[in-house]
Amino acid sequence: MSQPLNDALAQTWSPFVLVAGLLLIGAVAASDHLFEVAASILARTPGGGVWLFLSLMSLVVVVTVVLNLDTSVVFLTPIVLHTARRRGFGETAFLYGVIFLSNAASLLLPGSNLTNLLLSRGVDARSFAAGMAPAWIGAVLVVAAVVLIWRRGDLRCPPTQPGAPTPVIPRWGMGLVGVVGATVLVLAVPDPALPVAGLGVAITGIQIATGRLEVRQATDAANPGVLLVLFGLSVALGTAARTWHWGQHLLHSLGPVATAWLAAGLACAINNLPAAVLLSARTGVHTRAALVGLDLGPNLVVTGSLAALLWLRIARREGAHPSARTYTAVGAVLVPLSMTVALAALLF
Repeated sequence: MSQPLNDALAQTWSPFVLVAGLLLIGAVAASDHLFEVAASILARTPGGGVWLFLSLMSLVVVVTVVLNLDTSVVFLTPIVLHTARRRGFGETAFLYGVIFLSNAASLLLPGSNLTNLLLSRGVDARSFAAGMAPAWIGAVLVVAAVVLIWRRGDLRCPPTQPGAPTPVIPRWGMGLVGVVGATVLVLAVPDPALPVAGLGVAITGIQIATGRLEVRQATDAANPGVLLVLFGLSVALGTAARTWHWGQHLLHSLGPVATAWLAAGLACAINNLPAAVLLSARTGVHTRAALVGLDLGPNLVVTGSLAALLWLRIARREGAHPSARTYTAVGAVLVPLSMTVALAALLF
């Protein structure tokens, strides 16, 4: 086996194993109604549409940070839509807020986004979070503000207030164990991929054995076919990048701002995962700036991240009407503003 292939495999397997484990933990948490309970509590708190929007988007941010942006999009898009509908508010702000904030909030921890894992292998979660926190805060605040200003009409008090939503009864069990355990492992263990995956498999097995989760639901959540295809693509691109020395001189000649915009352009052109693989072949090249582009750039085009493609499918399944054109029109404002603020927070 050639050295470039060995290097590509060594860099790529761990991120995919970690993401698979987090997706399984998300499925178990969903089967215990943890996400629904959190949304139900937020929906019953007093306040108007702006407060409801900010409360639900805070839930999106937390789930993204802890359990990865794909988990956030898959499990929270239906819940956020249904909550907005029950309260009688226009759903557009909530619909687009889920995906835009999931992408933005994925800057904070390595496990929050697969691109982070590909570029930051060997960096512990606490060091990563300390370095990315200023950019994360700036990006999240900008994205929330832009969506609020854009769709402020959705958030006005409806003429008639529907009845309070029915409280959801949680199952305090493996879902809570998984969320707490994943948080501790990601923050405390230098390479948490295998422990998190092991935890995910274990609690999924228990949940299936007790009848609280079906095998099909677990496999749908983990998306093994998609992950295997992406893993194969990543290894192939990583091997090619190391063999052909892709962009070595270009990347080393760019400053952090140019690197961020190059990463954003690649993410929009070929999706942020293959873009991250290409960039990760060259180590030490303004990694944090590159991640700003890879994580925030996909807010410009719906094909820029796997999470956005999942969001599009799930939103349509739930009877919403997401538009790729609207996504790009808002992203044309959102991406330059959020990237500028995030880069300024990183560099100054």
